[in-house]
Amino acid sequence: MNYRKKINTRRPQPNKRAASTLSPHVLLRHAEIAGGTPASYVSEQSYADMDLHPALKSNLLKKGYKKPTEIQEKTIENLVHGHNMIGVASTGTGKTGAFLIPIVQQLLTTDNTTYLIVVPTRELALQVREEFDELSRGLRFSATCFIGGTSVGKDLVKARKKSHLIVGTPGRLIDMINQRALSLKGITGLVLDEFDRMLDMGFVNDVKTIVSLMHSRKQTMLFSATVKPSQEALIRGLVENPIKITASSGAESSNNVKQSMIKIRDGENKFDVLYNLLREDSFKKVILFAETKRTVDKINKQLIKTGINSDVIHGNKSQNYRSKAIQSFKSGKIRVLVATDVASRGIDVDNVTHVINYQIPQTLDSYIHRIGRTGRAGKTGMAYTFIN
Repeated sequence: MNYRKKINTRRPQPNKRAASTLSPHVLLRHAEIAGGTPASYVSEQSYADMDLHPALKSNLLKKGYKKPTEIQEKTIENLVHGHNMIGVASTGTGKTGAFLIPIVQQLLTTDNTTYLIVVPTRELALQVREEFDELSRGLRFSATCFIGGTSVGKDLVKARKKSHLIVGTPGRLIDMINQRALSLKGITGLVLDEFDRMLDMGFVNDVKTIVSLMHSRKQTMLFSATVKPSQEALIRGLVENPIKITASSGAESSNNVKQSMIKIRDGENKFDVLYNLLREDSFKKVILFAETKRTVDKINKQLIKTGINSDVIHGNKSQNYRSKAIQSFKSGKIRVLVATDVASRGIDVDNVTHVINYQIPQTLDSYIHRIGRTGRAGKTGMAYTFIN
C-alpha cells in the first residue's frame, strides 16, 4: 500500500465521560434491577439442526457444544447468509461463537474469503484466536494475531504469511499498516467486537481508519454489550444497512450472578475483611478488581504473604507475563487473579466462583463487565463490592 503520510499513531486516551466513581447507591440500585438473559434459557434447536458444514458441526460437538446460546440462535443464520449485523448481548452469553461459527462456515463454503476481527484488549484477541483454532481444527485455515506487548519484529514476519483470519487490537493493527506490512484491501469481512469498550478506550479514530482501508469489505458485524443512542450515528457510518439483534440488554447483568455489598466499618481493615472471605471454602476461583496498578500489586503481595496463591495482570505487565498468569489461573495453579479493568473483558475462564470489587469501579459499564467474569455459560456466581 502506498501512503503519502503515515496514519496517526498517537495512542488514544480513555473516554472520560464518567470522571467520578460510582456511588454505592447506584450499584445497589443496579443490583435490584439486574436482569439479562435468564439462566433457564434453552434454545429450541441444536447445532445439528442448523445448515452448517459437517466438519464445523463435528468440531462444535468435540468442544461439547450442543445448543446455541440466545445471541447465537438469533444471529448465525443471518450472518451465514452474509448480512451486516449489530449484535447486542450481555457479557458471557456467547458473542464470540456468534461471529466465529458463521466465519468458519463461510471459509468452508465460499472462495476468496478472509476476515479481520478487531478487539479492544490483548486478552480478548488471544481468546478469539484460540476459539477460532478449535472451531477450525483439521480444516487447514490459518489465523494471525497482532497485539501490543509482543515483538514487532515477529509480527512483521507473521504479516508476510497468508491468513484466512486476522485478529488484532487497534493500536498494533495501525502499527502494522503504517509499516506497510499489513494490507487490508483484500479482506472481505470485518468484525468489531466489544465495540463499546473500544469507544471507552479511545480507539474510535483507529477503528474508522481501519474500516476506511477495507476496500473489498462485503460484510460487517459489530458486537457489543451496550449500544447507546449517542453512538448510533457513528455505528451507521461503520455498518451499512445492518440487521440489529438484541438477545439481552447490555445495561443489565445476568441473573446468574448474585450481587452483594460488603460495608467496611470505621476502624475495620479492608484487607482483613478480604482475607477472611478468601479463607472460606466456597471461594475456589476468584477475580479481584482494583482501580490502580499500584493497588493491584500491593494486594497481591499481601495475599502471597498470607499463603494465598495469587498473581496479577495489569497494563504494566508484559503480554508474556499476563498470558502466563491467566493460564495459571485457568489451570488452578493460582486461586486468585488480581487485576485492573484490563481483565473485565476478554478473559473467559471456566468456573470463576467469585468476583470481588475491592474498589468501586468508575462506571456502571465497568461494574457490569467485571461481574460478568462469573456466572457464565449458565452457571451461577457471586459478586461482592466493598464500600466504605
